[in-house]
Amino acid sequence: MDKSSALEYINQMFPTEASLSGVEPLMQKIQSEIRRVDAAILAAVRQQSNSGTKAKEDLAAATRAVQELMHKILEIKTKAEQSETMVQEICRDIKKLDFAKKHITTTITALHRLTMLVSAVDQLQVMASKRQYREAAAQLEAVNQLCSHFEAYRDIPKITELREKFKNIKKILKSHVFSDFSSLGTGKETEETNLLQQLSDACLVVDALEPSVREELVKNFCSKELTSYRQIFEGAELAKLDKTERRYAWIKRRLRTNEEIWKIFPPSWHVDYLLCIQFCKLTRTQIVDILDNLKEKPDVGTLLLALQRTLEFEEELAEKFSGGTTGSQNREFEGDAEETDEGEKHNLLVSDIRKKYEKKLALHRGGTEPEKDKYKDLSVPGAGFNFRGIISSCFEPHLAVYVELEEKTLMEHLEKLVQEETWETEEGSQTNILSSSMQVFLLIRRSLKRCSALTKSQTLFNLFEVFQRILKAYATKLYARLPKGGTGIVAAATGTDGQIKTSDRDERMICYIVNTAEYCHKTSGELAENVSKIIDPQFADKVDMSAVQDEFSAVITKALLTLVHGLETKFDAEMVAMTRVPWASLESVGDQSEYVNGINSILSTSIPMLGSLLSPTYFQFFLDKLAASLGPRFYLNIYKCKHISETGAQQMLLDTQAVKKILLDIPSLGKRTTVASSYSKFVGREMSKAEALLKVILSPVDSVANTYGALLPEGTPLEFQRILDLKGLKKADQQAILEDFNKQNSGIRHPSVPPSVAVPSGSTAPTAPTVPTVPTVTVSSATSTATPQAGAIASREDVLTRAAALGRGAATTGFKRFLALTEAAKDRKDGPFRKLFNP
Repeated sequence: MDKSSALEYINQMFPTEASLSGVEPLMQKIQSEIRRVDAAILAAVRQQSNSGTKAKEDLAAATRAVQELMHKILEIKTKAEQSETMVQEICRDIKKLDFAKKHITTTITALHRLTMLVSAVDQLQVMASKRQYREAAAQLEAVNQLCSHFEAYRDIPKITELREKFKNIKKILKSHVFSDFSSLGTGKETEETNLLQQLSDACLVVDALEPSVREELVKNFCSKELTSYRQIFEGAELAKLDKTERRYAWIKRRLRTNEEIWKIFPPSWHVDYLLCIQFCKLTRTQIVDILDNLKEKPDVGTLLLALQRTLEFEEELAEKFSGGTTGSQNREFEGDAEETDEGEKHNLLVSDIRKKYEKKLALHRGGTEPEKDKYKDLSVPGAGFNFRGIISSCFEPHLAVYVELEEKTLMEHLEKLVQEETWETEEGSQTNILSSSMQVFLLIRRSLKRCSALTKSQTLFNLFEVFQRILKAYATKLYARLPKGGTGIVAAATGTDGQIKTSDRDERMICYIVNTAEYCHKTSGELAENVSKIIDPQFADKVDMSAVQDEFSAVITKALLTLVHGLETKFDAEMVAMTRVPWASLESVGDQSEYVNGINSILSTSIPMLGSLLSPTYFQFFLDKLAASLGPRFYLNIYKCKHISETGAQQMLLDTQAVKKILLDIPSLGKRTTVASSYSKFVGREMSKAEALLKVILSPVDSVANTYGALLPEGTPLEFQRILDLKGLKKADQQAILEDFNKQNSGIRHPSVPPSVAVPSGSTAPTAPTVPTVPTVTVSSATSTATPQAGAIASREDVLTRAAALGRGAATTGFKRFLALTEAAKDRKDGPFRKLFNP
């Protein structure tokens, strides 16, 4: 402790004078503790001194023990070296004797085998000269085994001499065997009873010789057998396509009549299998020449008959020489076969024909591999060669006439079906689809079945393209059947001219066309999927029906728009009746007008039938287009009226709400309880424009400009002037109001929005503004202050308050709801329905 710490400790122990009485006891306690610590230190020093001495003694003892151990190890190593030297001295003579014994034994064995080899070669030479084939075959095996023992002595003259002699004997045997087999098939086998037995024994000799001898013999035999076939069917009389079936009858007869004679060949040679391969290759070459040399297109019937007989022959050969592969192939296609009828089971195997044979054919055409490699894969049936497609694939480049015939036939049937179509569905039908569409796909499926039984390569793909053209032609027929022309807002927006007058039967027919086009759209996609499954893989990615499906989608769109156009035409009389009502002279507000009842009657007649025939998706599409047409058209029709009094405006406001209710009730008329909420919002937004226009007309003259700016902020001076005309104001009275309106508009910048409603062709009504929105009002004057702005806002609120009270009993919804609808329209002014009317 430093001095300050010691003082603090003492002050802590003795804080008062009274506590100083404990100083003496504390000093005694400290002295006793010091003595105890000194004694402990002394004892520890003595103990440490004794431990160091003992450790030195232990280390010295360990060192002596290690030295003794090293001495003993050296003694053991010396004795081991002495023992090894002694053993080598003892075994030196024994090792020499062991090597001598081994060499003598090897020499004796080699001399014994040499003696056997010399004797066996001499015996083999005698057997070869006497054509003792059975004994020579066994002797050949023995000589081959003996020769294998002398591979290491090839350079010894005696061994070389024996090998040359053996080689010459094998050549003699080969020449004798080939000579004897040349008599096979000449009729000698019936005259000489022992010839077949001799040839059977000769086969044993061939097996004992090199494999190339057997391959050469079989090849020569097959070539000899096919010589007569080549001569017969290369002649002018039988070298024709219609004689193809006789070719297969010839080889079948040959196999059947020579079955007993050919039993002389060992089963492992597969002579009939290799003969059929050579026959197929030769037949393919000859058929290719016939097809290439035709001066005109082949007869389709003859061509298809030859191809069918070829496929049947290939199938017979595949089953005969399958070696069990047919069962595995059937299992591979078992899943597909369950979905097809019995006739299509055969067709499923043809795909496997093409895949395997094309690879094999490419290998044969290369022609660069040695003969041994060529026959390597053909030695065992079913182990690398497939008869399916070996001949029939040569017909593929010449099947264009077949495709043309199929297209011509399908097109004729299509024309006939369309001519016989009643454009009505059968009674009790649940599909509401035209029968001609189902017949078209039935014809296509039959055509697909016929073609897939013959080929699944380029021809099938060409036929698929024919199916595309047939379906496009059918789509064109459906399109052409729709009523022509069009009028109204939708027609003007799409650029069509004329009027469409549709009866109830026409509307049903249009619905059937929509359903039929939808069925064709779906079924054509399924057809493409089925074709891609059965066609060869290299064409599967090209199978696509999207262009055809687009055609049917266009038919659906056109048909639905035609329905809207037809209803527009029916509304023409009611729109004209609306303009002829004496709105200026009405004395009181009554029930809804007659033209509203006419609109209701038209919709009540058509909508239930359309709702029952159209699917929910297409009915919704139809409703959207109808609302997009009728709402703006009603708004424009108000401008066509001459003069509207206050009572007339109230009556028209009542009619507007009635029309709005009729439009909102259309889904229930069509028995569609679930309709998108966007439809109701759209109807409300479009009809609210007409309500706003009528409220402007109802407003007092002194506030009409302010009301117009508040309710129709995107209106133009021309439209405002037309409203003044509807109110019946004279030109002189209008001038002051227009000047005031123009002054107010000079400080307000309206957003530039293209009109969403197009005027029907021939109409003289002014262009209607877009759906009313609540734009942001921007004051352009740089000198404006906060006080004038506040005054403008107060004035605007006053106008809105007075406008909300307009319409009296007719306007029951209030202006607040109208503002909510227009506010919601701001977010949808560029929606899908707007695009139809935007220029």
